[in-house]
Amino acid sequence: MKRIKVIGKQKLTGTITISGSKNSAVALVPASLLSDEVVEIDNVPNISDIDALSEILEYLGAKVTRNGTKMKIDSSNIQNREIPEAISKKLRASYYFMGALLGKYKRVEMYFPGGCSIGERPINLHLKGFEALGAKVTREGNKYIVEADELTGANIYLDIASVGATINIMLAATFAKGTTILENAAKEPHIVNVATFLNQMGASITGAGTSEIRIHGVEKLSGCFHEVVPDYIETGTYVIAGALCGENLKIEGAIPDHLEALISKLQEINVPITIGKDYIEVSKGEHYKAVNIKTAVYPGFPTDLQQPFMTLLTQCEGTSKVEENIFENRFMHVPYLNQMGASITTEGNAAIINGKTELSGSIVEATDLRAGACLILAALTASGESVINKVEYVLRGYEGIIDKLEKVGAKIELEEIE
Repeated sequence: MKRIKVIGKQKLTGTITISGSKNSAVALVPASLLSDEVVEIDNVPNISDIDALSEILEYLGAKVTRNGTKMKIDSSNIQNREIPEAISKKLRASYYFMGALLGKYKRVEMYFPGGCSIGERPINLHLKGFEALGAKVTREGNKYIVEADELTGANIYLDIASVGATINIMLAATFAKGTTILENAAKEPHIVNVATFLNQMGASITGAGTSEIRIHGVEKLSGCFHEVVPDYIETGTYVIAGALCGENLKIEGAIPDHLEALISKLQEINVPITIGKDYIEVSKGEHYKAVNIKTAVYPGFPTDLQQPFMTLLTQCEGTSKVEENIFENRFMHVPYLNQMGASITTEGNAAIINGKTELSGSIVEATDLRAGACLILAALTASGESVINKVEYVLRGYEGIIDKLEKVGAKIELEEIE
């Protein structure tokens, strides 16, 4: 087990370079097996989720080579076999193998994926999409068997603009006969990144980034070279860190346009912030005022930044309100923030934050990926030493978070404990 120790109240100054998007990379890696040729992906973050996906690819017979941020995948000798629970449960994104294997082989057999416990997150929308394409879904306990004699294009409406379902249906429909029209599709930057990747391999996908995506079935995909888009959630997390502790902290290699909802709220709070073409520079302000946020599908305020942003709201003067509209179990960080000195109450999907409160170092626990990021930000802000336990969640999604924060002035270290 790993934990992070932080001594707070340190000034953060210098430059943090953003890594490739976790949410994009974890879809691109399974998508690569749709090609029988070698695929090269660059700007891949070095995180444990990628390790877990590589393990699944190698289990299926792919040859995976990693060199720094570059990843080469040769799926020419893939064998379509059951993906066991021991490896599928390591991360939520293992479900992208459902769409990829179904699309390529018309059959997939795997166990329900794992990931952070931030809510129910059923895969019914994914399965509904597969069935619309002509597949039959059989559930045996925690295992799913999805198979079809043939996949045929269909009109599919998503009841919720789910990122996972949007990508999974795109993967399955790439080889389907005819045209698939996916309505109420998710619009996140990584949807566009995945569609671009598939098109570079020879797919025919239009409309990615809008609410209607059209997938015209093709017979074959070739190899290609592709880059992972910068991680806008990582960008947002470090921008919030700068608002809490920064002095001209520069976040470079970013795409500010992906963070319009966050930037708007930071400006409303009165955070000193400068927006460049590919960077954001931020400093700690003197007086922050309370604001309300409601999480929403992209381009609304990201649910993945709700928890880190709540740390900032504890430093705002007045009463703020957070409404979580995406996941029903995303306030598990609140008791730990209160333990550190925050004044937060929750009721249903709403949290009320009374500020400003002084935070003090404490021993806390990362209950999921973004909760862990939230508590690291709180520890950076707090007086004294904090210990964050169970930080494996954080290491799943933030490449080199210790080194990046240390280089800009944080007193932070990762420890291995028994």
